[in-house]
Amino acid sequence: MRKFEKISLSQFIKDTGLTEKEYNEYKLPKRSTKYSAGYDFAALTDFTINPNEIKLIPTGIKADMNNNEVLMIYIRSSLGFKFNLRMCNGTGIIDKDYYNNRDNEGHIFVKLQNEGDQPKEFKKGENIVQGIFLNYLTVEGETEITKERIGGVGSTNE
Repeated sequence: MRKFEKISLSQFIKDTGLTEKEYNEYKLPKRSTKYSAGYDFAALTDFTINPNEIKLIPTGIKADMNNNEVLMIYIRSSLGFKFNLRMCNGTGIIDKDYYNNRDNEGHIFVKLQNEGDQPKEFKKGENIVQGIFLNYLTVEGETEITKERIGGVGSTNE
């Protein structure tokens, strides 16, 4: 079963500085058209990214998925083409065991950089990135891995 969920209210307030009212207003990612592969993640608030600025953006979302699946997060095509925005890590990789980790409940953040020459303003509810669930394969004869994720971003390389 794959699904999106909101992080808890307490984690939301901690990570965003926003209120319960804003928590109750934002929506889970959804596809925009019948054949869309990507689930659109929307901005929680209005914000601007100025030229050469990097901004860490909380989504308020966590994702659970089946074994052998991954959620890939990409910048929306139009933002790259029209405004020269990019995700700092190119593509976000959300592993199954990131869900409900002890550090941040699996809260998905994106880090965007404006490599253009004009500020880009986002309005609350405007789509900023898209997530696509994919199956992945493992190699035959791989040694069994028993280590499990404990923390959040970057914790698998502790």
